[in-house]
Amino acid sequence: MHRSSTWITRSRALLCTTLIALNSGCTPAPEKPRFSLPEGVAPDSTEARLLEEFYPAYSADAPTVTATREFALRAAPTEADIVDEKGLKVWAFNGVVPGPTFRVRIGEKVKITLTNDLPQPTTIHWHGVRVPNAMDGVPGVTQPPVEPGEQFVYEFVPKDAGTFWFHPHVRGSEQIERGLYGVLVVEDLKPPPYSQDVVWVLDDWLLDEDGQIYPHFVTRHDLAHDGRWGNVATVNGSTAEQLIVKPGERIRLRMVDSANGRMFAPHFEGLEPMIIAVDGMYTRRPLPLEHFEISPGNRLDVDITIPADSGGKTFTVVDRFTRNQFVLATIRVEDVDAVKSPQFEAPRNEHVPYWEGAHELDVDHVYKLDARSGGPHGIEWMINDKVWGEHEASALPPDRWTKVRFQNESYRLHPMHIHGQFFKVIARNDEPVDEPYFRDTVLLKRKESVDVGMVPLDWGNWLMHCHILEHAESGMRTLLTVEGENEEKKESAD
Repeated sequence: MHRSSTWITRSRALLCTTLIALNSGCTPAPEKPRFSLPEGVAPDSTEARLLEEFYPAYSADAPTVTATREFALRAAPTEADIVDEKGLKVWAFNGVVPGPTFRVRIGEKVKITLTNDLPQPTTIHWHGVRVPNAMDGVPGVTQPPVEPGEQFVYEFVPKDAGTFWFHPHVRGSEQIERGLYGVLVVEDLKPPPYSQDVVWVLDDWLLDEDGQIYPHFVTRHDLAHDGRWGNVATVNGSTAEQLIVKPGERIRLRMVDSANGRMFAPHFEGLEPMIIAVDGMYTRRPLPLEHFEISPGNRLDVDITIPADSGGKTFTVVDRFTRNQFVLATIRVEDVDAVKSPQFEAPRNEHVPYWEGAHELDVDHVYKLDARSGGPHGIEWMINDKVWGEHEASALPPDRWTKVRFQNESYRLHPMHIHGQFFKVIARNDEPVDEPYFRDTVLLKRKESVDVGMVPLDWGNWLMHCHILEHAESGMRTLLTVEGENEEKKESAD
């Protein structure tokens, strides 16, 4: 059965209520539409219940285009005054590190022309954005690499509002480490009226004795550990990032981990941040930020109200992922009278499913993560005892509830990322959990298993890999195939 007969009723019935939600920054409570179950799913089955609980969570289709926004990106070597303004030799988008933050509204088509002035081929992957498969930026899978001196045009309509980012998918362990990344913020039609909407890009840099980027990549040391960890950590390229606020202001802070391997666990001393989105997707309800580990690829949005009596104070943001804690950034409150805090309900998605009992269902796909000696770098990281190029793609049925297990057979960390899809963690080490949000990247610790539930909605060949870039480059990548009608044929039929 084609998706058009399975989900089109759902999409049309949700259209009006979705527009209401996007205007208000939260997901609506639509009347329950009638929809046809996929072929082979019995109406009284557990899968039917899971699908019914899932369908209001997010749309299968892109919204109607209201406008087109065009941007240009030039990837080129340059020198940037970052990391204490010492003149770091980097590769950058549009001459800045981090690269530009593009802000668009949901419903706007995005058209980005990439010009490659690097000494290497490159591409752009739109991390977390559900784009047409041809726009996903994976060389040899969705497009040819963009050679030096060439251009490529990326064009898509984001399906979801949220915080996303973009980076190369050619020699990523080098190109991202050298500074090639930026942020894409897709705003609601009517963004919530925060006093400030701020982006923090978290990164680290491995510098040599001359204060320049250590020029050896995918080393045996990196592969034997949790990838490349730097000796200098930055926020927005600075070792002393400071956010200046007024007493009473309400801040939306969007954090992105763009590091090759470093994890972060930010702690806001003296403040009470509330998590409102993970990996771009709104949570079921605001959650207190107690200890959240942001791994490479992850995004975390928090809602912070600055205390009215805090004029003249400085709050520190400390990384607590390791025992060697350090200050990531500071928030300095101006010594002025308090402003009136904006009063509105924090954005949320009340339709994030609970999927109770899902952990008891059979696993559809198991991916074992481990390493072996050999390969061009001395160590190869594997999925199911094979490295990139040795696998056959796993087939995921479209519109069907699917259970995937990541099984870490190693003692190293692995943030596993799936392109083109969102998923929800339902169990860790066979114990059920209810994370009230979707993800596109999940961290596995030593010898840990993580079960996720997902409903593939976007067709194509999608990469799945460890987002420790050195692990991925040494082999920890594979393909997932979601079969469906050709996207171009679908658009012409519409």
